[in-house]
Amino acid sequence: MRRSNLPAELNRFIGRAGEQRELARLLIESRLVTVVGMGGVGKTRLALRAASAAEKRYADGAWLADLSVLRDPDLVALALGEALGLTDHTLRTPDETLVDHLAERSVLLVVDGFEHLVDECAPVLRLLLERCPGLTVLAVGRRPLRVDGETVFALAPMDEEDAERLFLARAAATGDLAGPASDPAAVRELCLRLDGIPLALELAAARMPLLTVEQVLHRLDDRFRLLTDGARGALPRHQTLRTAIGWSHELCTPDERLLWARLSVFAGPFDLEAAEYVCAGRELPTERVLDVLGGLLAQSLVVREFTPAGPRYRMVDTVSAYGAEWLAALGDTERMRRRHRDWYMGLATWCELEWFSPRQAEVAACLDAALPNLRAALELCMEGPDEAHLALQLAGTLWFAWVGCGRLSEGRHWLDRALGGDPEHDEHTSARLKALWVLGYVAILQGDATAAVAALHACGERARATGNALAEAYATHRMGCLALLSDDMRRAEELIGRALVAYRELGELNSNVLMAQVELAMARVFLGDLEGAVALCVDVREICEERGERWTKAYALYVLAYAAWTRGEHGEARALLTECVTINHTFHDLVGLVLAIELLALVTASEGDPSEAAVLQGAALPVWDTVGLQLFGSGTFNGPRALCAREAGELLGAERYGASVREGQGLSLDAAVDRALSERRDPAVRVPGARAPRPFRSKVPENAEARRLPHP
Repeated sequence: MRRSNLPAELNRFIGRAGEQRELARLLIESRLVTVVGMGGVGKTRLALRAASAAEKRYADGAWLADLSVLRDPDLVALALGEALGLTDHTLRTPDETLVDHLAERSVLLVVDGFEHLVDECAPVLRLLLERCPGLTVLAVGRRPLRVDGETVFALAPMDEEDAERLFLARAAATGDLAGPASDPAAVRELCLRLDGIPLALELAAARMPLLTVEQVLHRLDDRFRLLTDGARGALPRHQTLRTAIGWSHELCTPDERLLWARLSVFAGPFDLEAAEYVCAGRELPTERVLDVLGGLLAQSLVVREFTPAGPRYRMVDTVSAYGAEWLAALGDTERMRRRHRDWYMGLATWCELEWFSPRQAEVAACLDAALPNLRAALELCMEGPDEAHLALQLAGTLWFAWVGCGRLSEGRHWLDRALGGDPEHDEHTSARLKALWVLGYVAILQGDATAAVAALHACGERARATGNALAEAYATHRMGCLALLSDDMRRAEELIGRALVAYRELGELNSNVLMAQVELAMARVFLGDLEGAVALCVDVREICEERGERWTKAYALYVLAYAAWTRGEHGEARALLTECVTINHTFHDLVGLVLAIELLALVTASEGDPSEAAVLQGAALPVWDTVGLQLFGSGTFNGPRALCAREAGELLGAERYGASVREGQGLSLDAAVDRALSERRDPAVRVPGARAPRPFRSKVPENAEARRLPHP
């Protein structure tokens, strides 16, 4: 069970024994501890060390929220929820979602890099601390939050002994063991000159393969004299760090300095291809970027990290800020920001196309790694009216991120902002139409029928007026989806069926189109046409397997599992649902996941294990709290749950049934998934004489064949 997202240490933590003890003591005595200090002094490293040591004291773990890459202040609470693994599909504010999640939990939340968002971050953390008694916050920034009850821990640079140990260890890691160790006096002098600032020490250590300690001292000595007009007095420590970074900058080749400046436009991790596209040009050819990036990496100016999407690179914030100043001095900031935006718009387009392919899981991982940079691209698109259409295009293109990867709240945020312009003066109609139907889709899943109808009606009207048949088909499809979740099955069947005909005529085939077939199958199930529903979903399953599509396939498996259960084929139903749960958990699609767990509970009851069925029903309840209104407020979708609860409750009795449900409610999401996927069925827990629940609908209407659509 996942209890933490704290990153593992990539190299040995050195020194700071006294600071570690003091910070550990403060975390016991105070619920809000803020570690403050200048950039490069080691605040984050110390805080993460303290959090790892304290993690066992918190029943629900320790979690890191890195706000350093966040630029939009409206996303602070959303980013905190994301760090905690929350996916909220409701209309609650992100603040309310956080409170609901943390109110009864014991959690250590590390909030790093908040200083540029302190006015937005402080009230959110104040609210959480007031409403969530089991929460402790360890904040890390360059200034305090100024929240009642805050204990400020000012982190000073390293003492002389620790500074020398750090420098020698990092120098040895570069492969140069003899040089630094051979002259202790020179090492001591260097550490004093660098004021014991860890980032400055690491930058100097990275130079050891090329320079001796004496050479480093000589170069630094020249810069210190220049900055102090020849005086030998002590320098302010922030100036010392700038001196160390500036010295590193001077020692870089011209190509390295240019790449350093250009890389500063990235808002978070980036890959080599992104760096090559954004940063290459006449002065720095594409084929040179890899070697130059390697030079920055060797000097600790860029760090490499490994993500589920593959290796990524990142600049330390202080180093990036220095590069941004140089980029501004070159007068090239806006051009580089546009190149950055263009790359990530292209990446989003690629991801949308590859979503309907065997690379779907890779797309989801890529999206997660690219999210800070996609946010930066969206922000740039919204800065001026001349590029508002690009915001519409990007927010609409990312529909699969909002819907398929569990980011409905963030999607709603960007879509609402992108659509806030004047549509009468929008010459890019197709981008607006796509953003409208995507907004309608997101609003439906959030349970906001009013916003969904408004967006889809506007999309349909304008699509008809401009002759955009594809956008009209999407609007019709999503109106049918709204009818499905509103228990109007005949209208859902009519609208989705009409959209499918239009998709086929237009040659449209993707995950959305296949989802329309699944949604039509759901409507037919609830109308009693089980045979027609199965035919549609078998077709979807075949196409998905042929194309390597998994997300839509999971929903088709859900319908096929229901059909198998209805036929009494419980083993087949369980096998289908096992695959369904696995896929939905991979994509963090909580809607599909909770539906599958609830149906699996019904299958489990039918297998004669009402106690385990009740546990699974209980495990679904916290997920519904996150997703939104339980079973969309639909009486029809509630059928399997109600049937399972009635049958299991009768067999177990109210007391045992309630205890099993409460056991399930206490499971984390990962634990609930593990429980659902468990193949163990203990005969000892089965109730003797347990009977299988009967299907809640089984009658096939007489006109079922007439209503069945031809398969694509």
